[in-house]
Formats: sequence, structure tokens, C-alpha cells
Amino acid sequence: MPDFAQELDASGLNCPLPILRAKKMLKGLETGQVLRIVATDPGSVKDFDAFANQTGNKLLESTEEGGKYLFFIEKK
Repeated sequence: MPDFAQELDASGLNCPLPILRAKKMLKGLETGQVLRIVATDPGSVKDFDAFANQTGNKLLESTEEGGKYLFFIEKK
């Protein structure tokens, strides 16, 4: 599990809210810092993959644990 600077709990939120909140939090981070996101929407797996590709931010890790999806995104 990568070290992270901030965490976003997007549990219970459906698309596109987890992405929008992550985008906003990433703006406040410095290049190279990592945001950890916790989501419960199964659609968030493909959403965060696409988000990373579109924005150039790096999706370091994506895992699922007991109905919760964890994402680690490094700011470009």
C-alpha cells in the first residue's frame, strides 16, 4: 500500500461524484503526492482508470476489499 498525503472517503457516492471530489482534492496536492480514495460504487473501478488516463495522473493501485474499492492516485 503506497504512502498517501490525503484521503477521500467517497463511500456511498455514485458516479460522477467520486471523480469530481478526487479531481478537486488533487488540485490541492503537489506533484508526486498521492491521494487515497475509498469508494463503494463498483463503476468507480473503470471510472478512476479512465480518469487517470485522461488527466495524466498515475493510478498506482486499485483494489477491492469487502465491497470497498481503494484507489491510490499520484498527482502528475
